[in-house]
Amino acid sequence: MFKKNTSSSEKTTFNFPFNTLMAAIIGSAILLGIVIGVSISSVANSNPNNVANSTYIDTAAPNADICVQYGASAIVTDAHIFVTFNPFKVYVTQPRMQPGCVLRNNDWAVLQQKNLVTSAKVNECKQSLNTFAFTGKLENSPDIYCVYQNDSAGNLFINKPHTF
Repeated sequence: MFKKNTSSSEKTTFNFPFNTLMAAIIGSAILLGIVIGVSISSVANSNPNNVANSTYIDTAAPNADICVQYGASAIVTDAHIFVTFNPFKVYVTQPRMQPGCVLRNNDWAVLQQKNLVTSAKVNECKQSLNTFAFTGKLENSPDIYCVYQNDSAGNLFINKPHTF
């Protein structure tokens, strides 16, 4: 690691392989690389065209405070599918993406208190073991849906090896 320098005098000195200036330059380069990497990562996630994290989705949800407290924010995709039988063809419209919110089963009272759903709708949705979801602000006549949770497809992002 270091050499003992012997001379005619009794003085012993050690020569280190790295001097202080070299260590400072390497340390500065590493620190600069970390700072640049973090800043690029932060800029990439702050662009509204790049929805890269759930925090952005949570803040964009209609009535975000209610959504986070009583359910979960969501990305709602509206698309129409047309099927013809003679000849058999399938046509799909361009999807429209918008923020939405899915309420937990036991938190439907939020919608009932604002007179946005009737007791009959609540009972109909309960019988099918569904829950309510909505798009648009609750104060401005939102679109409210009785939605079914479909777990049969599974999450294909979990436990998949990355192949690039």
